Amino acid sequence: MHLAFKSRKKLLLNITSLIDVLFILLIFFMVTSTFQQQPGMKLELPEAKTSTIEKTQNITIFIDVQQQIFLNDKPYAVDRLENKLRQLVAKSHPSALVLKADKSVPHGLVVEVMDLVRQAGIKKLIIATEVKLPENK
Repeated sequence: MHLAFKSRKKLLLNITSLIDVLFILLIFFMVTSTFQQQPGMKLELPEAKTSTIEKTQNITIFIDVQQQIFLNDKPYAVDRLENKLRQLVAKSHPSALVLKADKSVPHGLVVEVMDLVRQAGIKKLIIATEVKLPENK
């Protein structure tokens, strides 16, 4: 008795076109992505383990080490800040305000600025922090 074995054909999966599509998608996302640059102010933001990254195009307030307050990169005194915020709210109706304060700024000043923001009519306040990286031991 003679048994004849048929040789099995190997299945080949041609993934060349799939790789081409993936490279095109990669190039597309690299070209169309935008990068948010931080302004020229040197701030040491407080660290938090639960920070999230949010993309915003809103009003930003900076409080630096010397306790100077900057509204969208322009310096303002605390007493003039609320009026300027009210003007910005009336013009552009921002959805949120980002507060970036150096970690050495007294808590009282930060709370005072937060209160001025609320009085100006801005409902959403985002406090900027840095993500705390775990220490390798």
